[in-house]
Amino acid sequence: MREVYIAGIAQLPVTADPAPLDRELGASAVRAVLETSGIEPEAVDALYVGNMMAGMLAQQQQLGGLIADYSGLTGIEAATIEAACASGGAAARMGYLAIAAGAHDLVVVCGVERMTHVDHETVTRALATAADAELEGSRGESFLSLNAQLMRMYVERYRVGPERFAHFAVVAHRNALANPNALLHKPIDLNGYLESRVVVDPIRLYDASPVCNGAAALVLASKAGLARLGNRTLPRIEIVGSASATASLALARRGDPLHLAAVETSTRKALEQAGVAREEVDLFELHDAYTIISVLSLEAAGFAPPGRGTELGTDEWIGTEGRLPIATMGGLKARGHPVGATGAYQLVEATLQLAGAAGPSQVPGAEIALAQNMGGTGATVVTHVLRRTG
Repeated sequence: MREVYIAGIAQLPVTADPAPLDRELGASAVRAVLETSGIEPEAVDALYVGNMMAGMLAQQQQLGGLIADYSGLTGIEAATIEAACASGGAAARMGYLAIAAGAHDLVVVCGVERMTHVDHETVTRALATAADAELEGSRGESFLSLNAQLMRMYVERYRVGPERFAHFAVVAHRNALANPNALLHKPIDLNGYLESRVVVDPIRLYDASPVCNGAAALVLASKAGLARLGNRTLPRIEIVGSASATASLALARRGDPLHLAAVETSTRKALEQAGVAREEVDLFELHDAYTIISVLSLEAAGFAPPGRGTELGTDEWIGTEGRLPIATMGGLKARGHPVGATGAYQLVEATLQLAGAAGPSQVPGAEIALAQNMGGTGATVVTHVLRRTG
């Protein structure tokens, strides 16, 4: 396996503006990453696009080829990767594998999603296709109701109150204030969280990430690919671990729905490949689509025992100067969760942290980052370990 480096990054602001088409969002991010990396289009070997719902919401498939065309990469290998909300992370893993295996030297990865051009009911139905259609979708379950089930189970099993989940949302909103690309620039506190309306009991408004649009892109390169860059501005940041794992889509088919087995497996494999211990991780960009998923991810990833994840909801643990900072630039909760693009945003933000370029959200001395992108309620989980190596 060859070494794989992140050689360029770009992101668009996450918005609720429905106007730009998927092709325009994706092509804008791709052109931006090529420009900032000093890469001529003819130097790119392949483009992998992460997207979940363009076929359902915009009746547009083949985004890989479409975005290649509109970004000046016509003729290259291009494909769309779908893994529900983990599509961006899965596209990055495809790019990683292509370079690590020696098939390509320079790959562009793009995550893109457009969700606000349709009504709420339509996007809710489309998101629900990431669940088991027979066992969950056909019974009217949505991702709000499924995550509410998880939160209800957790509250009943471990006897914790809603205030124990609040700080995960508080931290995300606070960190987003310094991120110009975040959708939500609204600070909240414990009282604001507790006073927010209950959407699906026990999930409150501030437990859930917003519907939005966005696109982000990365350039992945081998050592030979780095030589093609015209003006490399990033320090040398290597993907030293990459792993993907799956679990049953339906909660009812899992032995313990509160144990995210795919999080455990993909985290373990990625860290083992990287040769990194959990205590060496400087920040964890976890998949905080819901506060309950933050808690369950921290437990399954091995940072807290079962039933103790809410105890990490303090500045001493998850603040930017804490022991394990999360959602450092707002996370899914406040930066926004344009689902197919989320994994790309996470990797862009982790790269900014390791490059020392995260501004007021900077984690001091960050050298190792863990980025984890999840599809469904933990059915597909893609984990990457990034290290600053020069």
